[in-house]
Formats: sequence, C-alpha cells, structure tokens
Amino acid sequence: MGFFDKLKKGLLGEEAAPAAEALSVGAVAKGSAIPMADIPDAAFSQGFVGFCCGIEPEDSKVYAPVDGTVSQVPDTLHAVGIESQGMELLVHCGVDTVDMKGQGFTMLVKEGQEVKKGDPVIVMDLEAIKAAGHPTTIITAVTNSDDFAKVEPDKTGPVQVGDCVLKVTKK
Repeated sequence: MGFFDKLKKGLLGEEAAPAAEALSVGAVAKGSAIPMADIPDAAFSQGFVGFCCGIEPEDSKVYAPVDGTVSQVPDTLHAVGIESQGMELLVHCGVDTVDMKGQGFTMLVKEGQEVKKGDPVIVMDLEAIKAAGHPTTIITAVTNSDDFAKVEPDKTGPVQVGDCVLKVTKK
C-alpha cells in the first residue's frame, strides 16, 4: 500500500470522510449585516422561511449573492428568487413591502436569466419604503435550508457587496 493509499484510509483504517463542501452566499448590498434573530420580521427572524441574514442597506442597489439562475420575480417586484448549486435563495427587499405593490422597486432581471455574484438585480427606493412605514432591511434566505448539513452566518457588521455573509455546507 502506497503513502497516498494509507493517507486515504486514515489513522484508524476506515475511509476518510470527504471534506464537506461549503458554499458562500455574498452580501446583496453595501451596509451592515445583521443576524437572523435581529431581522424585524418574525417569519424571517424565527427561520420560518429558512436560515437567513439581513442587511441594513446604505444605498438602493441590490445585487445577486451568488452565480445562478433567476427562478422567481414576483409582480410586486420586492423580491427575487435565485437558484445556485442546489440552493434556493430568496432576496427580499424591505419588511412587509409586498404591501407596496411594486411601487418603489425596479426589477433589473427576469425569470430564467443567468446572473453572476455582484450583478445588480433590483433597485429599491429607500425613501419611498421608509415613507410607507416599512423597514428597509434586505433579507437573504436559504429557503431550502433543510436540504443542507449546515447553514450558518459568516459575518455581521459592515459589509461590501459580495462579502460572505452565509456559509452553506452540503450534506
């Protein structure tokens, strides 16, 4: 048995488990990343939509958190779904902004479109959202969190677009 075969077998003689692959979900806006528990919406803060994080945005542009395919664009323009490497992500702009019926949002992508991490996907009018009485928190949720071994926060506090905010480990 060669050196690499022995290494592969591990110290106890059993096959070494392959390292779990971790996927990175990037910040969708420049601002301050907040933990799931601090999101001002119980459906998200309690994980009903899947494990997530929030960003208090500094400006109005919202970007793709991963390379993937746009899977959902609601008529209300306040959110976008993106599928990537088995992850189903929901980027939700503001809290209870579905009530705004599209006012204050400009969708920059369409269903089926391929996006790269950092591509602009939505422009949100922060002043219009605040004037309507809604928090401007942008939420990124892994809606199929249960399909993964682990989904965990990676960074809170100041973030730039694309900084890793969630780590997703495959089973």
